[in-house]
Formats: sequence, C-alpha cells, structure tokens
Amino acid sequence: PTALPITSTPATTSTLITMARLSLLIACLLAAMATAFVPANTPVTRSATPTALNVNIKVSVGEGEPIESALRRFKREVNKSGHLMDLRHKRYFENSQERKKRKIVQARFRVRMERMNARRMRKQRT
Repeated sequence: PTALPITSTPATTSTLITMARLSLLIACLLAAMATAFVPANTPVTRSATPTALNVNIKVSVGEGEPIESALRRFKREVNKSGHLMDLRHKRYFENSQERKKRKIVQARFRVRMERMNARRMRKQRT
C-alpha cells in the first residue's frame, strides 16, 4: 500500500476561494448590521458621531422584534433623510440650470402629492 500524494485541483481551489469570499462578505454584512441595529436597552459604547456625510440614523430594535421590521424601519429612515438622493445627484456634475429644472420638477411633484393627501383627508372626514 503506497500513499498517493494529495493535490488540489483547480475546481476545489476556486471553490475554496469562492467560499472564503462569501464568508468575508457575510462577516462584513453582520458587522454593519450589528452597529446599525443596537437594542434599545443596551448603551452604545461608540460615540454617536455622524459620518462624513453627516448621516446619523439610528433604529432601536425592541425585545423579540423581527429583524425584517427593524430593517424596514431603517430603510424608511434612510429614505426620509434624503442622503441617498443627494448622493445620486452628486454622482455626476449638475450645472445650476439642470439643478433648477430638477428642483422645479420636485416642487411640482411635492405640491401634487400634498394636494392628493389633502383631498384624501377631506374625503375621510365626510
């Protein structure tokens, strides 16, 4: 009985690299989620300083609350803060005329939505 040398095949090497990348990605996601979803009753050890974008969004997770609902609330807070929209607009250079046009379109949409909500509220009262 002679011992056969064990060599790694390219398929197993690429599988190992893929698994290592996947585990690194999962570890990074867990670390990011652990800092964003701090339970309400535990004190935060890190100082609550905003990032370079001055984003300071916190979501407190209640005891026994599913992570999906906390994630939904977090997404809603991020959308309400407007930072993602700001980043999207700063992705490419926008001169003053383009910015003015965009602001006019946003104002029209906002007025339209306010009108619709007011109409909806009047309809609910009657």
